[in-house]
Amino acid sequence: MEKFKKIISVITPFDKANVDTDQIVPKQFLKLIQKVGFGKYLFYNWRFESDGSPKKDFILNQSNYSNSKILVTNENFGCGSSREHAVWALKDYGFSVIIAPSFADIFYSNCFKNGVLPIEISRNIVERIFADITELEIDLENQTITGNNIQEHFDIQSDKKRRLLEGLDDIALTMQSKNAIDVFEKNSNTPSIFN
Repeated sequence: MEKFKKIISVITPFDKANVDTDQIVPKQFLKLIQKVGFGKYLFYNWRFESDGSPKKDFILNQSNYSNSKILVTNENFGCGSSREHAVWALKDYGFSVIIAPSFADIFYSNCFKNGVLPIEISRNIVERIFADITELEIDLENQTITGNNIQEHFDIQSDKKRRLLEGLDDIALTMQSKNAIDVFEKNSNTPSIFN
């Protein structure tokens, strides 16, 4: 997993609440077994007509948001099923940060496992961003969101922050305990998982 760096990007204002994981990546596209390739299916039913042509009024089909790395949305983003594919699709599409007043718990955890920073901030701040902010700087090290007439601090658990800053996925975190695992295996006569 790549280390998280400071991000300066145009935002994608996606003013929807209760967006569930089946809307983020519909179930018919869950056949891939790797984490890449899902971006083209992101919000598929909202982005495309039944014949596959782009819906002109959908925000991701508008050229001024094509390189956005920051999705700003509303309450309870990522609700529904626990599919990790939803985060894979957002990441593969290009989003590194999702800002919302709240997230579904499993989706929130899956973001950190895949190098996406979910930021919970108040609905009032989200509304201010929707109203007149087009670009934001996200500084994870200092936990700040900065833009035109806005500078806000956001909270994040220290272990989750470290995970993103150091680019640690579950395997990398486990490997940091290799010596302790080796000692345990040696003392319990268990074959090493690292051989």
